[in-house]
Amino acid sequence: MQKKIAVINDISGYGRCSLTVEIPIISYMGVQCCPVPTAVLSNHMGYPNYFIDDYTRRMGEYIDNWRKLGLRFDGIATGFLGSEKQIAIVKDFIRDFAREDTMVIVDPVMGDHGRLYVTYTEELCRQMRELVGQADIATPNLTEACRLADVPYREVGWRKKELYDMAGRIASLGPKRVVITGIVQGSFIANYVYERGEEPQIIRTHQVGTERSGTGDVFSSIIAADGVNGVPFRRSVRKASAFVKKCILCSEEQQVPKTDGVCFEEILYQLKRD
Repeated sequence: MQKKIAVINDISGYGRCSLTVEIPIISYMGVQCCPVPTAVLSNHMGYPNYFIDDYTRRMGEYIDNWRKLGLRFDGIATGFLGSEKQIAIVKDFIRDFAREDTMVIVDPVMGDHGRLYVTYTEELCRQMRELVGQADIATPNLTEACRLADVPYREVGWRKKELYDMAGRIASLGPKRVVITGIVQGSFIANYVYERGEEPQIIRTHQVGTERSGTGDVFSSIIAADGVNGVPFRRSVRKASAFVKKCILCSEEQQVPKTDGVCFEEILYQLKRD
């Protein structure tokens, strides 16, 4: 039977991020993607102007209809959550829709380059830490990992022991698998892979092009789909890292504006389905 993932995130009509990235990638990987919108945007906030409709008040009724249908999911994946109320809704969603074997993947979208997003208060950070505690897999970037582990942020110069300790602190919250993404190591971008009971591993790819919106969504989509399909975690991280690099290269070759995110449509066929 085909597997299903409920993906809780916003949807941006333009700019290649969040659900507009996650739906096609997860679907291509043979998993039904069932979106739960947290907000509807005309385009992502990296553009000079945008329209946004906060969907928080509608999420309850939307989800309640799924409750009435008795739906269950093989995976539940979360993206950007902009308020304590939304995190509370997600916690209830996991309680009501997850089975014992449901894979919960939390991408704790909180900030980047050492800075939290303006919506993130101390209380919201605390709530996100609690949500990460309900995950099987957590995919923080370096900024988010530092915040979750209560470790001072720095851009470069991380030793393996420091990364091990930080990933271990995050895992102690609840998740069995943690990948810390976006670690700069010279001309490489590294991902630190931590699994309970396994030897940790650093997976590196050559840094190419410029940073773009949606790369984290591409990465977490692959991790989520592979997670419910039973693909070994480090193989999935290696696959996701390589595909993000291909997407960036494709975007550079086609001279796609940075705000328009990463091209993945033309090379989706290169994404290996284990």
